[in-house]
Amino acid sequence: MSLSLLVFFAVTFGLVYLLRMTKINALVAFLLAGVLSGPYVFNLFELSETWTFLGELGIMFLWFNIGLEINMHRLWRMRRTIFGFGAAQVMMVAVVLFPLLFGVTQWSIMGCIMVSLMLAMSSTSADLQILTERNQMNTDMGRQTFSILLFQDLLSIPLLAMLPVFAGKTFNLGATAIDVFVTSMALIVAVIVIGRFVMNPIFRQIGKLKSKEAFLLAVMLNIVVWAVLMNWLGLPAGLGAFMAGMLMSETIYRHQITAEITPYAILFLSLFFISLGMGLNLPFLGRHWYMLLAGLVILVALKYFAIFMVARVRGVNALDATMIALILAQGGEFALLMLQTIKNSNIRAIPSGHEEILTAIIILSIMATPLLLRLHDYLQRRGKLLSQRRSKMINDTEEKIKPEVVVCGFGRVGQIVCQMLDAQNVPYLAIDLDVSAVMMGREMGFNVVYGDTTSRDVLHDLGVRTRTTRAAVVALDNATTARKTILTIKSITPRIQIFARARNLADSQILMREGVASALPETIETSFSLGAGVLHYMGKSDRSIDELLCDMRDDNYAALTVISDKND
Repeated sequence: MSLSLLVFFAVTFGLVYLLRMTKINALVAFLLAGVLSGPYVFNLFELSETWTFLGELGIMFLWFNIGLEINMHRLWRMRRTIFGFGAAQVMMVAVVLFPLLFGVTQWSIMGCIMVSLMLAMSSTSADLQILTERNQMNTDMGRQTFSILLFQDLLSIPLLAMLPVFAGKTFNLGATAIDVFVTSMALIVAVIVIGRFVMNPIFRQIGKLKSKEAFLLAVMLNIVVWAVLMNWLGLPAGLGAFMAGMLMSETIYRHQITAEITPYAILFLSLFFISLGMGLNLPFLGRHWYMLLAGLVILVALKYFAIFMVARVRGVNALDATMIALILAQGGEFALLMLQTIKNSNIRAIPSGHEEILTAIIILSIMATPLLLRLHDYLQRRGKLLSQRRSKMINDTEEKIKPEVVVCGFGRVGQIVCQMLDAQNVPYLAIDLDVSAVMMGREMGFNVVYGDTTSRDVLHDLGVRTRTTRAAVVALDNATTARKTILTIKSITPRIQIFARARNLADSQILMREGVASALPETIETSFSLGAGVLHYMGKSDRSIDELLCDMRDDNYAALTVISDKND
């Protein structure tokens, strides 16, 4: 058993390393690791009930992550592009694929419709990774691509709601369309109402415990509760996990949830792809290799053509339309999940075995995307394609203002700092783990959110960036937490100016060693203020008081000056 584990992890590490070198999504590496570990290659493990269970957990977390990305405020802000370009892209791809599938297969009409819509979806994780690595997220092309991906994620609701239709032997188009529409709208309304008026108060009480374990367990319990509820209503359990993610996206705890759940989500997602790889019937796929190759070429070519045409009709220039079409030309995780859900639920929408062929085609298309982009870049540099003009950067005024100052801690000190920043119209964001302070601040109009300032993921998700965030105020009353926060901020943006609060001179020395610009001990400053007030009342001149304070500050802060000079 130990040798099998050693070989398994060695193979997995090697695959992740090699595929990341070629810019291919790491999840594909886990799938290939499952293939190699399965019964048809190294036979390290069998696809037992344990692996199946772990794979189902991975499915739940993937649905939850997709739902967590769908925030109603974001959808409304980008509604024109999402529901215009996104809807047109999906419908165009489905319209192109449907007659081909209906003509060359023996599938039912509903099977062809469902597969067409599934294949119209692209890989959100792979495409966002590509846009980020190419520094194109904040371009016209990147924003339009992102909008299409958002619409595809939103389309998950009606597509999941349609799954029970496959269990029936008869199909009434009008009745089904009405049922799916009503179900989808009911779920969206439930998300808005429950997320704001039920989940926020519940997590407010949990947040008061200041326990990461309780917070994480509450999130997981929320996923399972909704999955069980949807299953009880006769809907797929994945829809429940998707709903749980959408509910969390409507709370003020969304950023903290994202940071806390991401490591576990990656783990369970990896297990899902490993179990998916173990379940692939390699001899069967080998006998139908020609179908895999033809399916890959046809899928990528048809999706590229359909998306390019929609983009051009909408007035997108040829270069951006080409890039959008190339990035979105693959299949996605949604289709993999749907196929796995259909297989596990014994829904015979398409003949047995065809799910595996479609799964393999989708995986190959995800792997091919970065290679096609590299070929495109090479041909463009050689002058064989369009000019090398870059897609222009956008200045989206509707986007949330990026904070120039981040205030870590919203206690009495942090509140005063925020008031001063507000008075001078300086864009800021305050972060605190005290639920009561956060809710009070939001009611008073402060830009404050719930989050752990020692978490790099939380700070990054809240917009702390090297180019936009100019300064940070660490107004935490615990020196250890303040030091961790300073180190976390420095890891994101090393050159930022940090102004810290300290209780005493010893804490100031600790924080100054971490390279903060200022760490004034509040006990000393309070003493100076009290002493100056007494001396003024006793009739001493302002000049003599100022000179005395200057001398005393020099004496008391001498050690801090030495540390500051060393840091410089």
